[in-house]
Amino acid sequence: MTDRPLPLRILGIDTSCDDTGVGIVELTPDGRVTVLANRVWSQAVHAQYGGVMPELASREHVERIDQIMEGALHEAGLSVTDIGAVAATSGPGLVGALLVGLMYGKGLAQALNVPFHAAHHLEGHIFAAASEAELRAPFLALVVSGGHTHLFDVPRDGEYMLVGATRDDAAGEAFDKVARLAGLGYPGGPAISEAATRGDPNAVPFKEPLKGQSGFDFSFSGLKTAALLAHRAGATPENLAASFQRAAVQTLVNTTVRAAEATGRTTVVVSGGVAANRALRDAFATTGLHVVFPGRGLNTDNGAMIALAGAAAIQAGRPASALDGGATAYAPLANA
Repeated sequence: MTDRPLPLRILGIDTSCDDTGVGIVELTPDGRVTVLANRVWSQAVHAQYGGVMPELASREHVERIDQIMEGALHEAGLSVTDIGAVAATSGPGLVGALLVGLMYGKGLAQALNVPFHAAHHLEGHIFAAASEAELRAPFLALVVSGGHTHLFDVPRDGEYMLVGATRDDAAGEAFDKVARLAGLGYPGGPAISEAATRGDPNAVPFKEPLKGQSGFDFSFSGLKTAALLAHRAGATPENLAASFQRAAVQTLVNTTVRAAEATGRTTVVVSGGVAANRALRDAFATTGLHVVFPGRGLNTDNGAMIALAGAAAIQAGRPASALDGGATAYAPLANA
């Protein structure tokens, strides 16, 4: 625990990919955590390439991070000297992009003489849901984004057991690729979701991936190939979007429900950019599980989720991170 008295204002930074995020949360003596600010700059430069260009992402972070931090402080009504701890993503992600926020956060913590916490990006996504409900183990956590599709069992606070993961594409990556195939634009998640409202979800008979498996893995490459064939056969963009979304949601929900039954968990955290999908939320609402989603603006990459992960580390009594640690492109969250 930091020596600073509560309430404690924690500033979080995430530059793991193509979003420059700075957020501020307040941790009170009774353990409540409130999001005071969440500013994100989403880089539009990548749209012309249909995917993230790592070098361009790094440059955009360098150019924008000062402005985004100043905006977050203004939104929270604070000065920089009110910050009592700093957290920044150290991995996984694009190393060049990660280093921008990581070094910025370390420098800020050192200048303010406050604790610094290196945060795991996936733990940040999980604790984004702490903005809506108190997270106490045990629970399941499904992280679904453009780069990740992981299902964790969390038997105790700070302990993550990998139950299942994608064998190929991440869910969000598949949404991007199908959207590009159908000419719906980038990023694919919102584009697919919007087009699906005008399509028939049963128009293309996609099969649920890995149906009948004994484990809890995911796969989206087959759906991507099936979408290509349906597109060539003349499926409209709207019908393709609706049918693909139905199949993708089906496999995410059904696999998670089976994992909950196998582990005995009744609470599930669903986070990451794909967690904003309305069809996914509606499907989980019918499962009978207690499902917690992040608050508005906290599904995609952002700094507030990293500040929330920092608050969880402080509450758990984890020591501050050393300032000589580096960024890591591949950093498994599971510790069991």
